[in-house]
Amino acid sequence: MACKTKIYIVLEFVTGGELFDKIASRGRLKEDEARKYFQQLINAVDYCHSRGVYHRDLKPENLLLDASGVLKVSDFGLSALPQQVREDGLLHTTCGTPNYVAPEVISNKGYDGAKADLWSCGVILFVLMAGYLPFEESSLMALYKKIFKAEFTCPPWFSSSAKKLIKRILDPNPLTRITFAEVIANEWFKKGYKPPIFEQSEVILDNVSSIFNDTGDCHNLVVERQEAPIGPVAPITMNAFELISTSQGLNLGSLFEKKMGLVKRETRFTSKHSANEIVSKIEEAAMPLGFEVKKNNFKMKLQGEKTGRKGQLSVATEIFEVAPSLHMVEVRKSCGDTLEFHKFYKNLSVGLKDVVWKTIDEEKEEEKVNSNGATVVPA
Repeated sequence: MACKTKIYIVLEFVTGGELFDKIASRGRLKEDEARKYFQQLINAVDYCHSRGVYHRDLKPENLLLDASGVLKVSDFGLSALPQQVREDGLLHTTCGTPNYVAPEVISNKGYDGAKADLWSCGVILFVLMAGYLPFEESSLMALYKKIFKAEFTCPPWFSSSAKKLIKRILDPNPLTRITFAEVIANEWFKKGYKPPIFEQSEVILDNVSSIFNDTGDCHNLVVERQEAPIGPVAPITMNAFELISTSQGLNLGSLFEKKMGLVKRETRFTSKHSANEIVSKIEEAAMPLGFEVKKNNFKMKLQGEKTGRKGQLSVATEIFEVAPSLHMVEVRKSCGDTLEFHKFYKNLSVGLKDVVWKTIDEEKEEEKVNSNGATVVPA
């Protein structure tokens, strides 16, 4: 978040320190303990790769532990994003910590980010179980020669299955090197393995689906019994903290989203019209687009009739009162494809142009587009 004079970065507070400190103070770890950390490392890095992110500087100093001993991957300063992959499908920036870097990274011929990260994971596993590095020399050239040839020896206390896995990971040829999927299927790796459980993304529009659940099955919800409200129902009033968190001026997300070309799964607009007028306009605009509209006070569910790329598109909306004469409307994809949601909202916006409050700058920009395109005849 940011204001005019300061930038605020909010990070998770990880109290357990670096995994490196644990090795430095205790020496090598027992095989079962090392495997537990290695399993978490593989899960985390494999997830990053599924999102197109390659870390490129994996080492024990960049692995943190929380109060429960759960491993956290940190320091993505050298990480590569999807747009850094060239036409050949490879990355070309030489970076990383010499002792942990894969041979193909230092060959300057391009490399697969996932294969290079896996090599670093293999070095980390060796360090966890041995207490020292597999590749270490006083000069950089001598070190690189060893890495290129994968010249290392596993200590005698390594189990035979652990040795086999490490040798398959530390294969200097990336084409024959084991993959993440093969590591996860490996018998040594699978011992005591707990597959990752992914948290569901937090839905800001509280219980929208349950409100429109035709079966009335709400056994998972804690419901407070309330007396029937006296007088007309009003939209939820936003407090100052909620307003700050949604303000574009205090949210730096757009800086990164524009660069990465991401399509948002939610969007907002403000309106000076009454909440009832906004509800009516959304209903009028959504129905011709092939959406069934369900209303519950100032929450709405728009259900697409057609089946899209990821099933039927379902959109939730909610109206919040920012001030007596100003409302904020949040529109969020609850099911379906994000790109289809983006297209739907673009079409929906055409029907909502009379209720959306535009800033002076936005009005000027719209006038400029109209004047460049077609003749504008005043109503």
